[in-house]
Amino acid sequence: MKYQLANAARAVTETINDVISACLAPKSANSTEHTECDNAIAKMETSKAILQQAILQPCANYTYFDALDHVVENSKRLGEAMTHIASASKNINHGLFVQAVQEASKAVCHLTEASAQASYLIGISELTSTKGSTPVLDQVLFSRAVEAIRHACADLANSSINRDDILTLAATVAKNTSSLCNICRDASSNTADPVARRRFVQSAKDVANATAELVRAIKILDSSYTPENHRYCMEISRPLLQSIDELHTFAMSKDFAGAPLTINAAGRQSQEPILSAARNVVDGACRIVECSKTLIVNSKEASLWQQLATHTKTVSEAIKRLATSVKELTPGQQQCERAVEELRRLFQEIDKAMMNVDSIRKTDKSPQFHHEQISSSSHFLVELINNICQSSKREPERIGTYVSQFITYLQPFIHHTINYTSYVIHKHEKLLLLEQIKELVETSLQMILSTKEAGGNPKNTQWHKIVDTNSDALVKLIRKLVQTLPEQSSANGLMNGLCENIRQLISTLETTKITNQGQYIDCQARMIEVLRQLARSMKTINDSIDIRHLANQLTREYNELVHATYGAVGTANTNELSIRIKKVVQDLGFVLIELIEKLAQNKSKYEFDSVCQKVVEKISNVLIALQCNLRGTQACINAASTVRGIITDLDTTILFATAGSLNSEHVDETFADHREAILKTAKILVEDTKTLVAGAASTQEQLASAAQAAVRTITKLSEVVKTGAASLGANDGEAQIMLVNSVKDVAVALNNLINVTKSASGKNIDDPEMQKLKECAKIMVTNVTSLLRTVKTVEDKTQRGTNALESTIQSIAQELQTYSNGQRTGNYTTPEELVRATKQFTIATSKAVSAGQSCQQEDIIVAANLGRKSISDLLAVCKSIAYATDDRNLQQRTMDNGRACVQTYKELLEAIHALIQKPSNEIKQKLLQYSRLIAQSTHELVQCAAQLKGTDFIDPDDPTYIAENELFNAAQSIESAAMKLSHLKPRRKIKEINENLNFDEQILDAAKSIMNAASALITAATSAQKDLVAQGKLSSKSSSDEDGQWSQGLISAARYVASACHVLCDAANGLVQGCGTEEKLISSAKQVSSNTAALLVACKVKADFMSQSMARLQAAGNAVKRAADTLVRAAQQAVDMQQEEKHFEVSTRFVPGIAQEIKCKEAILTKERELDEARNRLKAIRLAKYGHSEQESADSS
Repeated sequence: MKYQLANAARAVTETINDVISACLAPKSANSTEHTECDNAIAKMETSKAILQQAILQPCANYTYFDALDHVVENSKRLGEAMTHIASASKNINHGLFVQAVQEASKAVCHLTEASAQASYLIGISELTSTKGSTPVLDQVLFSRAVEAIRHACADLANSSINRDDILTLAATVAKNTSSLCNICRDASSNTADPVARRRFVQSAKDVANATAELVRAIKILDSSYTPENHRYCMEISRPLLQSIDELHTFAMSKDFAGAPLTINAAGRQSQEPILSAARNVVDGACRIVECSKTLIVNSKEASLWQQLATHTKTVSEAIKRLATSVKELTPGQQQCERAVEELRRLFQEIDKAMMNVDSIRKTDKSPQFHHEQISSSSHFLVELINNICQSSKREPERIGTYVSQFITYLQPFIHHTINYTSYVIHKHEKLLLLEQIKELVETSLQMILSTKEAGGNPKNTQWHKIVDTNSDALVKLIRKLVQTLPEQSSANGLMNGLCENIRQLISTLETTKITNQGQYIDCQARMIEVLRQLARSMKTINDSIDIRHLANQLTREYNELVHATYGAVGTANTNELSIRIKKVVQDLGFVLIELIEKLAQNKSKYEFDSVCQKVVEKISNVLIALQCNLRGTQACINAASTVRGIITDLDTTILFATAGSLNSEHVDETFADHREAILKTAKILVEDTKTLVAGAASTQEQLASAAQAAVRTITKLSEVVKTGAASLGANDGEAQIMLVNSVKDVAVALNNLINVTKSASGKNIDDPEMQKLKECAKIMVTNVTSLLRTVKTVEDKTQRGTNALESTIQSIAQELQTYSNGQRTGNYTTPEELVRATKQFTIATSKAVSAGQSCQQEDIIVAANLGRKSISDLLAVCKSIAYATDDRNLQQRTMDNGRACVQTYKELLEAIHALIQKPSNEIKQKLLQYSRLIAQSTHELVQCAAQLKGTDFIDPDDPTYIAENELFNAAQSIESAAMKLSHLKPRRKIKEINENLNFDEQILDAAKSIMNAASALITAATSAQKDLVAQGKLSSKSSSDEDGQWSQGLISAARYVASACHVLCDAANGLVQGCGTEEKLISSAKQVSSNTAALLVACKVKADFMSQSMARLQAAGNAVKRAADTLVRAAQQAVDMQQEEKHFEVSTRFVPGIAQEIKCKEAILTKERELDEARNRLKAIRLAKYGHSEQESADSS
């Protein structure tokens, strides 16, 4: 307000001067020049007024570096103007003289304004200076309106009131209550406190309603003045007086009065060099103009020229001092220099402590005390680091304050850490802690130096990146140190310290002054994430071996929860909610203390499980408290989860369509049967989207209703689209994929819209989240429109390729936008997966180029669908693997190359679309250029993958790598067969249980032994193969035919061992269950033994027979052979026992004896024929396997 008033006063003064100048219009050229000189001197003298004392208010809307730029720029303008004044005076050029004098006057005024603003910013940058705050409302004007209403109501209550004054009093009341309502409306916009905002709005409504009632009563009194009407009027005025009294009491709070700006003595002293230099510039410029006023009339006077030269030199020197002062007195520089000196002193203290690590004296404080101080200081340090990082980019006046506060907190942080090391037992652990804080101080020094160089200048972008890097590294070091200390405490048996730490955190919820910072929904999300992590820790508590580590983890997570609770309590909508959140978090802390005490005491499992159950219940109570007043937010979270499930279901449907197995259940069904349902549901979804967007600014109930309605509609839409796609038939798979992709785009857009709506709920219309909400809503409508277009044309074979192409281009644009949002993904991928993704992308590019050459709709739709899938996979892998590395340059290269690939592919599809609309050879040539660019980008991505993997990078197509994977797969297969055997039980027989039980147990034990031995064999084969690579006998990136053939042989042998083990498992299962034969079991065991021998031979081809790996391999192979032989013997003994137990009755009669003999011969012939057939089948199988190799061998011989 003061700044606007000063500008207005300056404008009035200039206008008056112009009017006077116009009225005293000169009659000669000399009079014109004298008048211009007088006006210029008057303007410069007026601007000098603000430089006479310390600047206590802003003079312009400049940042410090804007002011510096204006000082330099206007200094140059003033210098040029002085040169032109001298030249015009010498040559008696009246027009140039007048123009130069005016230019000098303007330059001096702007220079004065910029200097004053710079000195103001320097003054408030001092540590004890305060910038002040704008009042929420004008309390004087507010009180004046309240008093007027009170007086009017008092006069109205007077029984002797003149009837003519009644309407006048009514007008007074209406006028002042209107002023009160306007003040309340402005105050609700100015305050950031949601409770105060609602109070002002509600109070204004109460005053307005009471005023309306009073005005109606006054009109009745005026029309019919009776004692009854007068008493009624007095009664109606009481609610109004009560409302304004309550509102007046609330509005007169100090919180709404604002804070005055104060600049301390040091700040005023810092302003003086700039103010003094600026005053000298103004004085010198006035003398130059005064001298030149005479010189333009008498240019031959030498003394005047001497005076002009003297004044010009004075002004030049003053300008140099001014520019130098503004540059040297940049806010925050001195504080940064003092901080650097203090950090170097701390560095020396740490070095001294490391040299005398065994003689660090213990203080009179406990280690728990030092740990608490370190933990509490770390929270403020992290916050100050973020503030320093932000101010170093655009707020130089805040750098000094933040840097000084940072050093103030860092000093005790370092000292408490050094004192804490005195309680650590082992020397190497002490040195580890000291090394950590030494690195922390070094990084702090780098951050302060880079902040000093950045200086708050928005143009120093190269230093901004360095500040970001140093601040990120410093935050990581602080958090790492804070996490290390509890581990040291538990290692020293300080479990009680952890409990005391939690008690201290609980007490801070009552003692810490919590301010309203941020949005409740953001704090709620942080708390829910920490609670989920705490719940996951509780699930693993029974399996945890390191109890101390678990106690540290629980304490650390509760610490994070408490810090997140500060924000939730400060931003809660009601006081009741704040109290409830604090209460349930404190209850959770007390139960965690009980749990840690049980862990330390090693209590019984029953007591332990009981406490764990209490912790889980308390976690549930916190979640319920967080969500009790945010039904809409929780509905958005649930809706987003449901939509993600729908997206996954649609991906599965696309897989079925790709495989050609997406068919309709009804034979006579056509797509026309579903078109209207799809169109109708899509239109309903658009209306639900509008309601959802409006719900962000509505109540929680309305938001919940909108989110649930949107989920119901998208669920119905996905179902009808899937049914419609199935009705197209499996023969039209590409159209099915295009249709399902369209509804998937709608579901993805709705998922993003729901998440943004959740974040934007309850925020101001100018908040950036609201802008994101509008953008997401536009994308949602665009995707629904694309779906409608696809539905209408999906059966039109002449247009659906073009539509698929347009939909894919739109989807790629949205994928790129999501790719560049800077959010990390939770998935981790390997460099090999990146290579595979680039290969699929190359295939998609080839398809697209071919489609562009042919311009056939079928080719185009295939290329569009394949491109959409490959691009989605490529971007996901690029983003995941880029954020998995700590190398910033490599991370940026991977992200940029992935973006370049997809952007070029998008341009390729756009060229194909243009080619369809208007064929030309020029566009066809561009297709090849785009394909070359894509090839270069994919090559760069492959190189990035190799660097990400380092020396261990493996080509996924390398046969040696494939062999190793097959060995691992075989080992897993055998382990699964062994697990299957472990669940088998011997068959139960009612009558002969004692005779067969031992045999069945023997069979199962032998089969299990074979499984274990085969698993060990596969592991040994894998180790042998790695030894070959290490010895150089086999390339780690094998490409030769010889190595490839060896790898293929190893793969086949491993697969045969695994499959034979599974057959053995099935045979053992069948035998013990009574549906198999001993012969099949014997044959299976022999096959395992045979395949084991083949695997041994494959491994020995290039191996060193004296190596330890080969020794282990041979031992594993012998173990398999022994186990198989044992099983064969056991089964053979069972067969022999069965043969011995068989009793043949031979008939002594003639005819029956001949009949028995004939039957025996028949059985022998039948078995011999079956034996011959089995041998022939075996021969055919072996010829099919090895006949080709034998034929080649015969030909070569």
